[in-house]
Amino acid sequence: MDILRLATAGSVDDGKSTLIGRLLYDSKSIFEDQLEAVERTSQQRGDDYTDLALLTDGLRAEREQGITIDVAYRYFSTPRRKFIIADTPGHIQYTRNMVTGSSTADLAIILVDARKGLVEQSRRHATIVSMLQVPHVVLAVNKMDLVEWSQDVFEEISSAFVDFAAKLDFADVVTIPLSALTGDNVVTRSNNMDWYNGASLMHHLEHVYIASDKNLIDARFPVQYVIRPQNGRGDYRGLAGQVAGGVLRPGDDVVVLPSGLPSKIKAIDTADGEIEEAYPPMSVTVRLEDEVDVSRGDMIVRPNNQPEPTQDVDAMICWMDSTPMRKGGKYAIKHTTHSARAMVKEIKYELDINTLHREPDPSTLELNALGRVVLRATQPLLVDPYRRNRTTGSFILIDEANNRTVGAGFITEN
Repeated sequence: MDILRLATAGSVDDGKSTLIGRLLYDSKSIFEDQLEAVERTSQQRGDDYTDLALLTDGLRAEREQGITIDVAYRYFSTPRRKFIIADTPGHIQYTRNMVTGSSTADLAIILVDARKGLVEQSRRHATIVSMLQVPHVVLAVNKMDLVEWSQDVFEEISSAFVDFAAKLDFADVVTIPLSALTGDNVVTRSNNMDWYNGASLMHHLEHVYIASDKNLIDARFPVQYVIRPQNGRGDYRGLAGQVAGGVLRPGDDVVVLPSGLPSKIKAIDTADGEIEEAYPPMSVTVRLEDEVDVSRGDMIVRPNNQPEPTQDVDAMICWMDSTPMRKGGKYAIKHTTHSARAMVKEIKYELDINTLHREPDPSTLELNALGRVVLRATQPLLVDPYRRNRTTGSFILIDEANNRTVGAGFITEN
């Protein structure tokens, strides 16, 4: 059974947390005591309905303010598929949290309040989702019950979003009218919108095709850990890690980077025994036929398909720290399993996500800002463009003084 990672995005009060609560409730993925706790809290707050948003808004500040602040991950499954949901905040000041939640998503649900239509935040979220190369997008026009289930309202919003999305980079866009509060078109088809002939949200999530989204061409295996026999017994030597791209099979010719030493794959092991092929995002242990020198941070690739080693990294950055990024700033950089240090050579521009306007040569990047920068690393990094591989094309920056993650980067094509 495959796993679909999805992220929600939308403005404040568009109903993201309620929608996720409805998905969990209607798919029977919550326990009775969880539901009782939500019902009790709803009564204490004076609500005349069970507020399903409380299933995801776990922080006290979130419940008090009725907003989402942190990324909340929820897990559920149906007979067809497993799901990991990232409920991301809608506020501008929590852009970094939205970037974090969407960076690994296969699909993004962008919620719009049917009464308000497309607002600035909707366009902002669509732009971020596009920048993060999330391949599949669902525009969920929520609160249709508050516009009398109007087909005209839905089609006007849907048309405006499709026109805007045409400027961005999505594999496919689907628009669905629904009401998270009443459950219409969330898990089951709505009787109130007989003019809508499409699938419910859950049906679409269960059937959207994601197998072709993974990069199965460029073999990339960052080595995370070298497994040696315990207590000196045996001669087992395996290289553990997560496949970042391509398909690996026993007998394949490979090269270990950065040393460039050639070898062949002898076997691929998992907790359940040997397998005949490994592909993203499987975590496996690779055994090589030769005793080549391999350590954490190295990468196993094909001889005729190698990433570009570079010390000058051109990337889009989402800045995540209250201390601004400045030219000349020095940070630790973590790329796949490899760590080095890096200095900010240049801040090319800051991107205004609302207008897509580029502000050239800013002096700093402030908290939640997005901009294009050039970094100089102390060691060559084995990178691919983020558009081609989301794993080898991304990195994080860490402030070595306090060990905080201060930036997330997406490598651009030169």
